Amino acid sequence: MSMSAFHSSTPRIPPYFLNTDHRQRCLTQLRSKHNGLEKYIYLNGLKERDPNLFYEVLLGNMLEIIPILYTPTVGDACSNYSHIWRRPEGLYVTIENKGHIREVLRTWPSGQGARIAVVTDGSRILGLGDLGANGLPIAIGKLDLYIGGAGIKPTTTVPICLDLGTNTEKFLEDPLYLGVRRKRPDTAEMDDFMNEFMEAMKEVFPQLVVQFEDFSTDNAFRYLEMFRTKYRCFNDDIQGTGAVVLSGFLNAARIASSAAGTSLSDQRILFLGAGSAGIGVAKQLMSFFTLLGLSEEEARCRIYTVDSKGLITADRKGLQEHKKYFARTDYEGPPLTALIDIIDYVKPTALLGLSTIRNAFNEEVVRLMASLNTRPIIFPLSNPVSLCEVDYADAVHWTNGSVVFASGSPYKPIEFQGQVYEPGQGNNMYIFPGIGMGAILSKAKHITDSMVEQASIALAGSLTIDETSTELVYPRLTRIRDISSQIALAVIRAAQKDNVDENSLFRNLSDDALLEYIKAKQWQPTNVHSLPRL
Repeated sequence: MSMSAFHSSTPRIPPYFLNTDHRQRCLTQLRSKHNGLEKYIYLNGLKERDPNLFYEVLLGNMLEIIPILYTPTVGDACSNYSHIWRRPEGLYVTIENKGHIREVLRTWPSGQGARIAVVTDGSRILGLGDLGANGLPIAIGKLDLYIGGAGIKPTTTVPICLDLGTNTEKFLEDPLYLGVRRKRPDTAEMDDFMNEFMEAMKEVFPQLVVQFEDFSTDNAFRYLEMFRTKYRCFNDDIQGTGAVVLSGFLNAARIASSAAGTSLSDQRILFLGAGSAGIGVAKQLMSFFTLLGLSEEEARCRIYTVDSKGLITADRKGLQEHKKYFARTDYEGPPLTALIDIIDYVKPTALLGLSTIRNAFNEEVVRLMASLNTRPIIFPLSNPVSLCEVDYADAVHWTNGSVVFASGSPYKPIEFQGQVYEPGQGNNMYIFPGIGMGAILSKAKHITDSMVEQASIALAGSLTIDETSTELVYPRLTRIRDISSQIALAVIRAAQKDNVDENSLFRNLSDDALLEYIKAKQWQPTNVHSLPRL
């Protein structure tokens, strides 16, 4: 079409629009916003106006935009969602829908074409607590990461918030609150709802993989155990977080053990935080030791857990069920409550934080870890940054640069004593898109422990020579689609080994051919030069 014809047929497009890069214009507009929440709202509007352009901008600027779509800014978006809501974006299934959940699910346009759902009940959003119906941006953000990180087709995604009420009074009293105005159900009522919901999901979306996200600790474990062998589902807080931390720990332990001249099996891991994420990660890190040939009991002995009451011991009264597995039976002294005393007693090689307690790893704690270890492993994994156990710059300074570090939130590289230090980020985005894609392509009947473990090992092995020589524990996020492809390959092979794959065609493909197929299936935005919608 000639330029004159273009002008005459679309008079509202500026005459030289196509001579400019509209993606760059969008970035300029984004960067003009004064805070993260305004940037989130801008990107939300861009996705509504031109989804194709939105994903082009995302794919071209991942490191800048992911922290807006997900942690840390998504926490602000959730906290304020009832006030910044502009249009329907995801699917709300409320407690009042009980008895006809199937009909509600059938209103979602993708129907049987749906492949991946992220489901939250808003009861434990990041470290922010019970946000009720305001939790929907978590599901939306995670699915954007599936699209950006693994190339899942946008029209096959289903963001769902289960609106079961909230126990947070300020939302129940907020005139703009979008959710059901009632307290959360008891266990029996919620079980009935969840059983109907999952059965309806399987019926309405037969090819769907369900990712559970940000359920309260007890329910996260409860519904994972109830549904994991019955449906194609997994829990990102338990399994995704566990897998990404195991991967980083595999690489961190190699660095630390090499520097100290010790065996990998000599690692001792101390966890601060014993919720669903903490215990989920601890269970996944059992694999670190069992892969080395240790027994389950030997592996468990090398892991210590700490909660708000101190070192978790088996003789503590009223101990929650999920904390019992790692409860110590070998400590007989008075209760150890202070972290510094616990570290002095355990003498861990690695300190992991999933506590959501800001600055829990203070200078005294970090310096003690450095005095005990040539290369102390310190992973403050709580999100967002405002809840992180220690900032990267402090960890580097207090250990004189010896720390092997990964955080849950993004930190920038720093310069210390003339050397640039690059932090690792134990971001679930490394893992869950590849797990989801592998499960979708293999048509896995359910997601096995081996599939998650192999995803973790594939991530650990995905570093380039340059990344390894720089002593990174995670690959650079800019390579996420390539990384996700390698993880999906490992997940498919694990599904085959466990005989849960219903797509048997892949069994005849070599690894190289299957990897090429996976990459070819990754969705790409179609237009390089998107026009604004008229």
